[in-house]
Amino acid sequence: MFLIIMTACSQSDASEERAKEYIKLWNEQNFSEMYTNYVAPSVKETVKEEGYINRYQAIYRDLQVDKLKVTLLEEGGSKEAIPIQVSMNTLAGPVSFEKDLSLVKEEVDGQEEWFVNWNPSYILPDMAQGDKVRITTTEEAKRGQIFDRNGKPLAVNKPGFTVGVEAGVVDGQAEVKEKLAQLLNITTEAIDEKLQQSWVQPGNFVPLGTVAGDNKEILDQLKQIEGVQTQEMTTRHYPYKEALGHLTGYIGPINGEELEKMKAKGYTAQDEIGKRGLEEVLEEDLRSRDGKRIYIEKENGETVTVAETKAKNGKDIKLAIDAEMQKTLYDQMEGKPGTAAAVHPTTGEVMALVSSPGFDPNEFTQGISSSRYKELEEDPDKPLFNRFSAAYSPGSTMKLITTAIGLTAGTLDPAKERPITGLHWQKDESWGDYYVTRVSDIGQPVNLREAFVHSDNIYFAQTALEMGADKMEAGLQAFGFGEKLPFAYPVRQSQISNSGQLDKEVLLSDTGYGQGEVLTSMVHLASAYGGVINNGTMMTPQLYAGIAPKAWKTGLVSQENADLLKKHLRSVVQEGTAQEANIPGRTLAGKTGTAELKAGKEAEGEENGLFVVYDQQNPDFVLAVMMEHVKESGGSKEAVRVSKQFFNKL
Repeated sequence: MFLIIMTACSQSDASEERAKEYIKLWNEQNFSEMYTNYVAPSVKETVKEEGYINRYQAIYRDLQVDKLKVTLLEEGGSKEAIPIQVSMNTLAGPVSFEKDLSLVKEEVDGQEEWFVNWNPSYILPDMAQGDKVRITTTEEAKRGQIFDRNGKPLAVNKPGFTVGVEAGVVDGQAEVKEKLAQLLNITTEAIDEKLQQSWVQPGNFVPLGTVAGDNKEILDQLKQIEGVQTQEMTTRHYPYKEALGHLTGYIGPINGEELEKMKAKGYTAQDEIGKRGLEEVLEEDLRSRDGKRIYIEKENGETVTVAETKAKNGKDIKLAIDAEMQKTLYDQMEGKPGTAAAVHPTTGEVMALVSSPGFDPNEFTQGISSSRYKELEEDPDKPLFNRFSAAYSPGSTMKLITTAIGLTAGTLDPAKERPITGLHWQKDESWGDYYVTRVSDIGQPVNLREAFVHSDNIYFAQTALEMGADKMEAGLQAFGFGEKLPFAYPVRQSQISNSGQLDKEVLLSDTGYGQGEVLTSMVHLASAYGGVINNGTMMTPQLYAGIAPKAWKTGLVSQENADLLKKHLRSVVQEGTAQEANIPGRTLAGKTGTAELKAGKEAEGEENGLFVVYDQQNPDFVLAVMMEHVKESGGSKEAVRVSKQFFNKL
């Protein structure tokens, strides 16, 4: 009796061990090893290795199986039937089922061993030999749309058509290609590129571009061209084109690298995905998920549902951006390289984020040609470079921040006159041949007001030195320098210096008037000015509409000193470097800046011009403008011109 019991236990243990080994390989999706060493020889007579492996791989791939988990259940079972649970995520939702792993003892090479008595129901429940696995879209979902603060569409879905031709039909027909190119707003070279793709075979439908559904005039002309075909689709449309192109970004077909990263989230090779701008940043919110059903089709035509999920539309997003304001601002830049941000000083709402020159996102959604992309990429004005997410030397616009820090630290007396003479100054001989240079000598001692009006670099260099590195660094940190900007769009954080410290006198003095290594984005610069205008409280910049205002930094300057600085900002426009912006009927106030960009003292360099400005009668936003390559056009004058024209258009 004892020997019988021990033999039975031994067989049961051997059976379970084989099951565990098989399950381990299954979790690893090592189908080749599963078949070779564990599928019963009797099963292999009808189920060949290639079919076994390919079927598992194809079904798991097409169903986008993720988080596969096969576990041995503890209770019940016998040596011939061991209970297991199979669970997985699929494109139509989770699938989980329990079944008995059937084992049989069969002889191989004169020895008996336990094998899995496999059948297709191990892949999916109720699946039998000859059945087919089907996937169907039960309902199409809509991608979330983006609107501005007033409900104007920035990135929206529109009914449209994919326009294409049957491969081979227009070969050699130059006039037809010219007509197609004209109607689709592409080049004949782009048409040839698409027709010469590696997958194209005679008779294939080759998409050439998209046309909005309401553009009946173009559609009617296209339909008159022999060989042209159209297919209904939903198109993504960007009404403000270049003016908001960098902010909205665009969507496009998912590529192999993206798919590898995103397939765990249910993306397929047929999906489109955000490629730039908010389309990319907000992909998770905007993304739509079609309703899907996975089912087994029996040989007799009956179907068994394996998993099903409902369609889920993407989330609509409303921004704090004023699209018409942004377009007006963009137009004043006239396509010249630059960037601008408009930020509400008391709410933090970011009402404009401009990068010029821009690009039309519709070109990309319609299928941009490689030649056109190369043209944009090689353009010396860099229309594909997003300038509002970058950081720049603030030039003399930094002087307001330096002053606020000095006043708060108690090291700056605004009434005290500095006996500055000449155009060049250095602290002492230890500076060698390095001097701080100012534009003009006003012929008298300089106080804070005169320093603002005339943008005196020497005055602010001395202010920084008197303050000392520790106080200057602490003050800049209080304004958020060296800290990630708490903003929903990725923007480079502002820096105090490359090392984060002002550990050299020359660096400290240069930082005082906005040179040195200090860098800031226009969003941060406008927000910092807003902190002074808002009497010492800098608000968290808000990208979205309807968000409760939240303070980011407080105690930056006292009410009394804030009022003093506002007067000086007004004086800059009335009497100083920004007089061109002294528009009748408005009370514009601000500070100009010119940032020199060169490798060394003797080197030739370029200049960026800046202007930070607001209307004191209607302080609804602070506008920070930066224009590149302004050395020949008078430094900050270009930024002042853009700002003046912008306010005149409001």
